[in-house]
Amino acid sequence: MQVRQLEITGAFEFSPKSFPDHRGLFVAPFQGPAFAEATGHDLQVAQTNHSVSARNVIRGVHFADVPPGQAKYVYCPQGALLDVVVDVRVGSPTFGRWEAVRLDSAEYRALYLAEGLGHAFVALTDDTVMNYLCSTPYNPSAEHGINPLDPALGLPWGDLDGEPVLSDKDRDAPSLAEAREAGLLPDYEECLAHYEKLRSA
Repeated sequence: MQVRQLEITGAFEFSPKSFPDHRGLFVAPFQGPAFAEATGHDLQVAQTNHSVSARNVIRGVHFADVPPGQAKYVYCPQGALLDVVVDVRVGSPTFGRWEAVRLDSAEYRALYLAEGLGHAFVALTDDTVMNYLCSTPYNPSAEHGINPLDPALGLPWGDLDGEPVLSDKDRDAPSLAEAREAGLLPDYEECLAHYEKLRSA
């Protein structure tokens, strides 16, 4: 398992080795020891999510209140998608910046997003599957969104072959500036304290 820490604190890319043979293929997209070595703590999984998306579907930008927040370890077992991590933590040196990683069923890379980071993706093929390992259960009262088409963010949807497809909830979500003004965004220092608590547990 190869690991790359992204420039946004709390985000990591994991690249597992796959083992193809005449029967098919075996791969382990999540490996606990590699994850713990990279992040300094184990991944507590409280819920797994599974989504199927048509081409050009955008989901996100989603994040949750911290604490407790919701960390996500995501990979794509079918199809291909462009996964985007957005730093929405007020006070972060990379606030408002994003990084994108292609996840697909050819290389089975995975992306980890720590609590407080925003998450979005666009499906590049029909029937694209996303699997999520989530650190906390779904809590609608603590979940928030930012409009993925916010021009101030400039997320990398420009190469889509067609119009983006969004849920009404994501299309009606506030811009990053509006979410900040409304006090919806996580605080960077509180997130760092939460990460340290996980490492010392």
